[in-house]
Amino acid sequence: MIDILTGFAVIVLAVFVGWIGARTGVLRGEARTVLASLTFNILAPFLLFSVLSEADVASLFSALLPVSALAALSMMAIFALVALLVWRRTLAHTVIGSLSSGYVNGNNFGIPIAVYMLGDAAYSAPIVLLQLLLFAPVGLAVLGATVEGRTSFAAIVRSTLLNPIILGSLLGVIVAVSGLDLPPLVSEPVALIGHAAVPIMLISFGMSLYGQRILSARGTRRDILLATTLKLLAMPAAAWAIGSFVFGLSGHDLYAVTVLAALPTAQNVFVFSQRYETAETVARDTVFLTTAGSLPVLFVIALLLGGSLG
Repeated sequence: MIDILTGFAVIVLAVFVGWIGARTGVLRGEARTVLASLTFNILAPFLLFSVLSEADVASLFSALLPVSALAALSMMAIFALVALLVWRRTLAHTVIGSLSSGYVNGNNFGIPIAVYMLGDAAYSAPIVLLQLLLFAPVGLAVLGATVEGRTSFAAIVRSTLLNPIILGSLLGVIVAVSGLDLPPLVSEPVALIGHAAVPIMLISFGMSLYGQRILSARGTRRDILLATTLKLLAMPAAAWAIGSFVFGLSGHDLYAVTVLAALPTAQNVFVFSQRYETAETVARDTVFLTTAGSLPVLFVIALLLGGSLG
């Protein structure tokens, strides 16, 4: 458990540095826009290519994948139904809220949690693949169509495939599936650039917190609270139930899918909201609340399920 606390401390420090930078004026308002663009267009694609190109193919397509998919999709569907039918939110707003409810931090949070709680970083690979090759393309396509007016199918497909995050992910999976062993001359420079994504993403997030109060924006509190509740509590419960009663998982596999479902909302959702200037408060506050709340949730899961592992 001390290793998990260490991982949280690293994340908190990076966020705090961003907040201090904004508060002191060292990182001014325009810096946040530059960092968001840098992360979305360059750093994150390099990171995702690096992670996925070295992933074990068997783990990418493991039996845990459908459990994670169903748990996440059920949370997104619940939020979407409430947002669209009850609260009458726009489609773009609903997309960000839905992603906030089920899109987990499988990289900079999931990888260390997989190592420290599950014993193998490969456990995070299926959820990373699922999100980057299904959730992100669909979400970004809808955002592109509704926010930027790309309505033709060809334009949506073209913009989706040329999206830097999607492109980096697809290329990484192609390398992994092909079994190609990239030489250090290629892999090491790519990894070096990709490693900058996580701290810069967290610093940018910390900058966005300066001058803002969590749950202070009118009209979005219920969106944030619903997304947070679905992500922190309902999604791990759903993953456990689906894995246990539908797929017959038990032991370490059931523990793994439950832990992965309890990960906080991904920073990528906040990056998407910044890129399309949509529901930024919902994404920001949900990321913050789920990140803060995930530690006690993971601790409870470890007590309930981890202790029974032989």
